[in-house]
Amino acid sequence: MKQRLVFPCQKVGIICVGAVSCPQVLLQSFLLFAFLLSSVAGAVDITEQLHRPLNDSVGRQSRDEADGLLRIAEQEYASGHGDKTIVSCLRALELYHSIGDLKAQGLTYNLLAKAYVQLGSSKEAEDAFRRGLAIARDTKDFQSQIFVLNNIGTFLLQKGESAAAGKTIEDALAIARGVKNIEGQGLSLSNLGLVSARLGDYNKAIKLYENALIFRRQTGDAIGEANTLNNLGDAYLASGNYQDTIATYGEAMQTAKTNRDRTNQLRAIDGLVTAHTAVGRYERAFDLLEQRLALAKELQNLYEELKSFASYAQLYKQQGNYLTARNFYERAIILARTLQDSKQEVQLLDQLTKMLQRK
Repeated sequence: MKQRLVFPCQKVGIICVGAVSCPQVLLQSFLLFAFLLSSVAGAVDITEQLHRPLNDSVGRQSRDEADGLLRIAEQEYASGHGDKTIVSCLRALELYHSIGDLKAQGLTYNLLAKAYVQLGSSKEAEDAFRRGLAIARDTKDFQSQIFVLNNIGTFLLQKGESAAAGKTIEDALAIARGVKNIEGQGLSLSNLGLVSARLGDYNKAIKLYENALIFRRQTGDAIGEANTLNNLGDAYLASGNYQDTIATYGEAMQTAKTNRDRTNQLRAIDGLVTAHTAVGRYERAFDLLEQRLALAKELQNLYEELKSFASYAQLYKQQGNYLTARNFYERAIILARTLQDSKQEVQLLDQLTKMLQRK
């Protein structure tokens, strides 16, 4: 005997009517159930695959290539080659996307954004930051959220949007406190200090930096500690407290030197030169500039050599030694041309011209 049955067609969500036998009903029901189970299992497998290393050789090759590109991009960024960083990041993003590694995509977007900032491409930088933040939120990666929000905050600060920057960094601090992330708290407090300093509230900035140092020292983050010490030195300098300025920059310089953190070491030297010059300690300032130039040459960094020559020129000019100052200005101008940095070249030429006119 045949029965007239009604059952749902799962794929299109409509009702089908047909004449089938009981054995056929049982067989079709079993096959439908098996199909649904296999579909669910397949979906689970795909989700798991996105979050674990691929076993096939193609997947491994893609991941290895992407990881290699990201390492190269980090080196290019550290060397100041933002254009090359972007090329490497975009290729790495393609590969990470192909293997479904969301976390790696988030890290790559963050570096890509910083490279765009380095090149002054604000619109592209903000887009990359936002994409990285979206991935961090989708994956509930709280640590990445903390650091991306801080990067967005400092980016907004560079654009002059202090209020928006402060709100963004406060969001990062709230997350860091919520998950008890010590590193994130140190970073967020240090960046909130930058916001206060930009707004001219140096006393508040100093308190925030001092609080940030407590957390940064707990994690043993020597680079972060040196950076915050430099920020603190900047705040003391802006408030005219030269004694604490020199002590703080001195600590930053030593911390950075011990850990071969050349960026913070150079920055600390610049702060010390400014502070010692302000109180008339020219001999100490010249000693520091000698160290700075030697370090720039050791790093084979022409841009830092240029900055050293420009600082020498300023210091000699301040002492009234215009002949030597002119020599250093001209050396700095030659390097600016070598680096094809027309902005620096124009500024240096203008300073030299004004000095010669006064002379």
